[in-house]
Amino acid sequence: MLAPYAARAEQTRGRRHPEHRHAYRDDYQRDRDRVIHSRAFRRLENKTQVFTRRLSDHFRNRLTHTIEVAQISRTIAAELDLNVDLVETLALVHDIGHPPFGHAGEHALDACMREQGLFFDHNLHALRIVEYFEQRYADFRGLNLTFEVREGIIKHSRDYSAREYPQLAEYLLDKRPPLEAQLIDLTDEIAYLTADLDDGLESEIITLADIRKGSGLFERFYVEVEKLYPQAAEKLKANEAIKRVLNALAGDLIEATKSRVRAAKIETLEDVRNAPRRLAGFSEGLEIERAELKKFLYQKLYYSPELARDKDDSKRVIAEMFAFWMQHPEKLPESYQDDAKASLPQTVCDYIAGMTDNFINEQHRALIG
Repeated sequence: MLAPYAARAEQTRGRRHPEHRHAYRDDYQRDRDRVIHSRAFRRLENKTQVFTRRLSDHFRNRLTHTIEVAQISRTIAAELDLNVDLVETLALVHDIGHPPFGHAGEHALDACMREQGLFFDHNLHALRIVEYFEQRYADFRGLNLTFEVREGIIKHSRDYSAREYPQLAEYLLDKRPPLEAQLIDLTDEIAYLTADLDDGLESEIITLADIRKGSGLFERFYVEVEKLYPQAAEKLKANEAIKRVLNALAGDLIEATKSRVRAAKIETLEDVRNAPRRLAGFSEGLEIERAELKKFLYQKLYYSPELARDKDDSKRVIAEMFAFWMQHPEKLPESYQDDAKASLPQTVCDYIAGMTDNFINEQHRALIG
């Protein structure tokens, strides 16, 4: 049973191009399947999350991270009586707009575009992918996803101003997105905060002592685990503590969101949309502990000297390839030539953003050396 304020597939605002209903899948289930079968989704397998394969091929990549976000999102949505199919679709599609090399690549590509008086935004690029670049159907260009999925791609992690982004006006920018979309940025954080503790320990860039000192949330559970498993190896104790951190964040998100929904007297989806602020979120206490853990990871892992080399290499490769294709647009693939005539910087940006780590490195070696 769905909550009265959950999104319902039979009440979708529809697709850009009308389609006949499927015999045994609703619209959100079809959207989920279209995302899974897209080229952009497959490319996530070879896009950096935090660690490049120079260090190991055991660490999360964009695809495995996305699968973990989907699993966490489904669990939380089910407990909140939200539409699990819509939540899963949004979780699976939330990172397809990211370029190669993780956030370092994103910052580098944005810097290149800023020099052209433009910018790069991975949410907007994700919308371009599902609306324009994916070509799988004879009847229309793009994946022809439902309004709610396209809206969630744009609004799951931030709010956009209609004045600054008039091209997004159709996505009800003055209103909140459904709770299904509001969850995604939060479940994304739950997934990467706990996964990066795990991978960070495995990489030996951070130590168990570092984490215990830097995160009160982790330390609280580690002390508990030590009492339960005094003879266990440190790695297994850390795994148990990380698991408890994930459960604490997920459980708190569920209960705090329920509490806000009750306090705001939310009864319909329109109530969610018209709420003065987003309703999904952590409690005040867990939010403080979450922020402390995130700050620790930024200081000790994401900005660590051990990862600096990969970030510098990534930025250099993207900057050099952007400059190369700006100077030699004839070297772009034939399928990009028409777009290049309309806007060369945007076309070069789109081409690079769609690449995997391996492919852009191959292009760099072949064209620049």
